[in-house]
Amino acid sequence: MRSIVIAGVRYRPLMATLSTHVLDTASGRPASGVSVSLEQDGAVVARGVTDADGRIAELAASLAPGRYRLVRRVALDIEIGTDSKYHVPLLATPFSVASYRGS
Repeated sequence: MRSIVIAGVRYRPLMATLSTHVLDTASGRPASGVSVSLEQDGAVVARGVTDADGRIAELAASLAPGRYRLVRRVALDIEIGTDSKYHVPLLATPFSVASYRGS
């Protein structure tokens, strides 16, 4: 990683830290015990599990600039009744995930 020079002073590149917070939108409460990993180019860089407040205060430290993938392992609890078919869509964007009982 290259350093930069500003007004004749050489600066080391800044390294970033990453934290995360997972909320259970159904209950309106923090989601504890959620496994989270941080990947870069298909390799796991860091792993953690959310605490009682749904947080991982420092999932990774000293991250170089680049593209990463934050993977949150979330389980969906479903109840199977007397219907013969169940469809559970998963709606995902880079900013949220939602599910509902489909038809």
